[in-house]
Amino acid sequence: MKFLHLADLHLGKRVNGFDLLEDQRFILEQVLALCDEHDVEAVLLAGDIYDAPVPPASACTLLDWFLTQLAGRRIPVLAIAGNHDSAERLDFAAGLLAAQGVHLAGRFTGAPRQIVLNDRHGPVEFTLLPFVRAATVRHFLPDADLPDYDSAVAAALGACQPAAPRRVLLAHQMVVAGVCPPQLSGSETAPLTVGTVDSIDASRFDGFAYAALGHIHRAQRVGSDTVRYAGAPLCYHLDECGTEKSVTLVDLGRRGVEDIQLLPLIPRRAMRHLTGPLAKLTEHPTDTGDYIWATLTDPTPLPDAMAALRAAYPNAMRLDYQPRGSAAGPADAALAVRGKPFAELFQDFFTQMNGRPLTIEEARAVKQLREEAAKA
Repeated sequence: MKFLHLADLHLGKRVNGFDLLEDQRFILEQVLALCDEHDVEAVLLAGDIYDAPVPPASACTLLDWFLTQLAGRRIPVLAIAGNHDSAERLDFAAGLLAAQGVHLAGRFTGAPRQIVLNDRHGPVEFTLLPFVRAATVRHFLPDADLPDYDSAVAAALGACQPAAPRRVLLAHQMVVAGVCPPQLSGSETAPLTVGTVDSIDASRFDGFAYAALGHIHRAQRVGSDTVRYAGAPLCYHLDECGTEKSVTLVDLGRRGVEDIQLLPLIPRRAMRHLTGPLAKLTEHPTDTGDYIWATLTDPTPLPDAMAALRAAYPNAMRLDYQPRGSAAGPADAALAVRGKPFAELFQDFFTQMNGRPLTIEEARAVKQLREEAAKA
């Protein structure tokens, strides 16, 4: 079975006041073209389908169009709620949509939903675990010993029995590999705690042939090739300028995953960071429709600089100054560490102080101390 793994669509999102709905439709049209090109048999949406619990009507219309296009191709959809979604709204008409091959899991109600699809090798179980908090799991499993987030998710997964030999998980959580956190982009929002009760170890997913993750906006593996974040399909923060985006194509064979490909997605408008004097940046502009973050190196601020920049680049999003020869300010230092989890910050600090990285045993000790401090 070939399936596409997407996540973090964030339909309806605005960046620096700019509505990205046209950009999002442009990307979804590419996804549909990839479905046709690669004979895709299922599409997985691993949470944060919308950017807000109450999305604008235009975002709902866009999702309706996308799901209708997939249903018309007879491609099943398996989707879960993320922390940005309203679980109750996503569950609306879920039973009716399931009859059309669109399987939605918004709320966690004691056990993940399990959907079984069939390919030429037999049944494949898709386990749909929406974004869930430890308190929610404790509510449904009051007798279980669930001291932290990791054990709560393990208990949630343990509440369902395997329905097929080949199993695929959809989850929207912060997942780590031991003490190694995922690489963050600039656009993720809380909760993103690593090394504490808010993270889950990837080893919890060992029983699945593939774990399709959402929540982190940079595409990456977590510990193994078969535990992956798809990443967001578009740049959703100026810190992500120049980042290449993709969708993950997974080929599931008789005995498990046989191939994984990252298929590139080309944005309608790129997000770029330009640096230089205002006159030089606007003298011969290129790709003028792109989203622009400009850092001006003029010695003093210029009057109406943003107006001049937007005359050349109508979609300029941000303008700041860093005169040539000036040292990076506190804002730049903050930008360098923004989004870095505790484990990575501590690793950097330890390396600077001792001239070597943490050993595996030391990293485990740090993680244990961090968890104990969080419980105190």
